[in-house]
Amino acid sequence: MEIVFYILITLLTFIVMEVVTWCTHKFVMHGFLWVLHADHHEPKYPHVFEKNDAFFVIFAIPSILLLYFGISPTINYLFFIGLGILFYGIAYFLVHDVLIHQRFKWFKNIKNKYLLALRKAHKIHHKNMGKEDGECFGMLLVPKKYFRKN
Repeated sequence: MEIVFYILITLLTFIVMEVVTWCTHKFVMHGFLWVLHADHHEPKYPHVFEKNDAFFVIFAIPSILLLYFGISPTINYLFFIGLGILFYGIAYFLVHDVLIHQRFKWFKNIKNKYLLALRKAHKIHHKNMGKEDGECFGMLLVPKKYFRKN
């Protein structure tokens, strides 16, 4: 029964991370830490890394700490919260950096309706070059209007 509890904690953490990501993106990245996120909105950013990549580290720190403290003295629920954050980070990398921005050319010919809608919503987000008046701040939840064909 304990394993079911730990699986549920991991899944719930993953789901909550979408809300955390939306809030962080809207109020922190497009707010007081715009200085780190602004280069991500530049078209065809010329460097391998962006200042925006610092957010990977910012999100990794609590995950690493939770994983560490979640095995001391024995494995406990903190480990599985850290694992949920880690899994979300992996999903974020694959969806945002690989699929949407194609920083790595692994998935070029996507035909899936959900993934195409996800790309479209993110493209709308990047249409606005400034920190104000943005939309579509989440990563995995896509508004229905982006599933329609234009």
